[in-house]
Amino acid sequence: MKTQAPAFNDESDYLVFDAEEVEQSSEDDLWFLPGPMEEEPDYLPPGPRAEPREAEVLDDWRKAEAGHAARLARVAGRVGALDDRLKRGPEGWRHRLALIEAADLSWFAGDRIGPDRLALWISMHLSGVQEDTAALARVGWAVRRLTGGRGPETDLSAFLDRRDPENMADEAEPFADRAEGWTGVMAQAADLHPITRACAGYHLWSLAGLGQQGDQMEAAVTAARIAVSEGKGAVFAPLAMGGAGGLRAAGSPADRLARWLDGMEIACLNAMRHLDDIEAWSARAETMMTPLSGRTPPALRTVMTEWPLVSAPMAETMTGTSRAAVQRNLAWMETHGLIREVTGQQRYRMWRPTS
Repeated sequence: MKTQAPAFNDESDYLVFDAEEVEQSSEDDLWFLPGPMEEEPDYLPPGPRAEPREAEVLDDWRKAEAGHAARLARVAGRVGALDDRLKRGPEGWRHRLALIEAADLSWFAGDRIGPDRLALWISMHLSGVQEDTAALARVGWAVRRLTGGRGPETDLSAFLDRRDPENMADEAEPFADRAEGWTGVMAQAADLHPITRACAGYHLWSLAGLGQQGDQMEAAVTAARIAVSEGKGAVFAPLAMGGAGGLRAAGSPADRLARWLDGMEIACLNAMRHLDDIEAWSARAETMMTPLSGRTPPALRTVMTEWPLVSAPMAETMTGTSRAAVQRNLAWMETHGLIREVTGQQRYRMWRPTS
């Protein structure tokens, strides 16, 4: 029986048949090429992630604040009590707390300036031969900003004492623009509680491109001022007194806010305890020094109240009295247990009030 050839109706049937055969044979001949991309595993490293929008970042902090509402209310009460205490207390208390906070922040930032070195630098601009004057200047800036002046949300560049250099590269972003960007984010977070806004501003500091040497201290001092922006007595909210665990940058906004609140509560309690001690000492010193005559005893008590550590040259400069009168009164106070010497040296001696 003879096989019949397939029947074709017209010329288009030939074209369809030939195209299908060519396509099939072409794919079979290309066996050496890799398969489609979607069938291959993806070995490429992930590309850069898109930066979250400002609204998304602030929404995370709003959720964190809502989740810690009870704890935030408790810490706000601690800060309010400290604010009221400082409002009713002498001006020297603010200065004393600022010195302690700045010294603790210096250890957190890596400068490690002790209270004795800080006291000598602030009062008389004295430093050792091997001491880092740049570190002392940074801590001195912190003391000035923690004791008063305009807040950071008004003019951040002026608050930080930072300006762009004259020989700045053309492609570099001006510091004023970076500061304005951070200030704009803080303005959008105006609905947050000042304590939460301070925490958010601290952790958004480096993202705004504000980092440089000493930026941790700058960010902490700025946040400390923002946290009590509505206060009347306290210039700053303590963050580092008794430890700086609340300043550690790790975890989600909720985790960071939780550590921030815990650290601020501990710091506020330590500050209040310190004020209790110095108030009790002031009353005791005034009673015991009543028999002493002259203007040196009350002036020396005031200096001891404002400064955690005091040397004879410091006391002489700040009281405006003679070195002999200062040394005589210091010796009397040490003999009667009001102060004690802490250096254990014969030269460059410093005293502090006894508890």
